[in-house]
Amino acid sequence: MVMPNPSQSDDFTTQLLACRERIDRILLDFIAFLPFDDSELVAAMRHGVLLGGKRLRPFLLYATGQMFGIAKNSLDAPAAAVECMHAYSLIHDDLPAFDNDDLRRGKPTCHIKFGEANAILAGDALQTLAFSILADADMPNVALRDRLAMLSELAASSGIAGLCGGQSMDMKATSKKISLTALERIYNYKTSSLFRIAIRLGALAAGESSRAALPFLDYYATSIGLAFQVQDDILDVIGKTEKIGKHKGVDQKNCKSTYPNLLGVDTAKVKAWELYQEALVALNTLEAQSYNTMSLRALASFIIQRDT
Repeated sequence: MVMPNPSQSDDFTTQLLACRERIDRILLDFIAFLPFDDSELVAAMRHGVLLGGKRLRPFLLYATGQMFGIAKNSLDAPAAAVECMHAYSLIHDDLPAFDNDDLRRGKPTCHIKFGEANAILAGDALQTLAFSILADADMPNVALRDRLAMLSELAASSGIAGLCGGQSMDMKATSKKISLTALERIYNYKTSSLFRIAIRLGALAAGESSRAALPFLDYYATSIGLAFQVQDDILDVIGKTEKIGKHKGVDQKNCKSTYPNLLGVDTAKVKAWELYQEALVALNTLEAQSYNTMSLRALASFIIQRDT
C-alpha cells in the first residue's frame, strides 16, 4: 500500500495555513461585534472557536466553491458558519455528560477553563451565531434563493438528521459492543455530516450550475468523513498526546466501539485507505467533467496520513 504524496506538498501546506489564518481572523471579527464582548460567555466562545485545529472544513468549503468559480469573499460567511457549528459540537462533545475531556489541541477544554454552564451556553451561542452569519453576512454575487438553500442545508444537517442525531446514537452505544455497520451509521451522522455541510455549502453558493455535481461531492464527503474518523480512532490508540493535543485512550476509557476495537489497528488502516480510494473515484468523475479537484484530492490524502 503506497501512501499518497500530494498532502505533503509545500503548495498544499501553504494553502491550508492560509485558510486557517483567514478563517481565524474572520471568526474573531464576527465575535468582536457581539454584545457583552467583555463577558465570560463571549470569552468562552472565543476560546472554543480557537480550539478548532487545522480548519479542514472551511478548506473544503473554499476548495469546492472555487471549483465552481466562486470568489473567496463570497465563501467567507458560510466558511465561518460551518466552523462555528464545528466549534459548538466540540465544546459539547468535551462536556462531562459526553466524553468528559479536559484537553483539546493541547489546551484546557471550554468547560475546564470557564465552567460547565458557560461551556454549554458558549456552544449554544456559537450554534445560533452560525445561522446568523449565514443569514446576514455579506455574500457578494450569491443569489438569495441559494443563500436560503444553504441555510436549509445547515439546519437539516446539524440537527436530528446530522450532528445531534449522531451524538445521540453515540451516547446510546457507549459501553456496548456494536456492529461495524452501526458504527459507520453513527460516524456518518456525527462526523461525515460536517464534511458534507462544508462541501455542499461551497457548491450551493454557485447555484444551479453545481446541482449535477452534488451526488459525487456527497460521496466524496462521506468517504473522507469516515476516513477522518478511522484515522482519529487509530490516533486514539497509537498517537502521541503532545501531537494529537488530547489524551490517548479516551475511547477505551469511555468503553466506546471504534474501528481499531472492532477491526484491529492494521485492518483499520486498510479501511482508511479503502475510503480514500472511494473518495478518489468521485473526484475522477468530476475531473472527467472538467472540474479542477486538485485541492480536494490533496485534502483527502492529508486526512489518511495525519498524525495530529
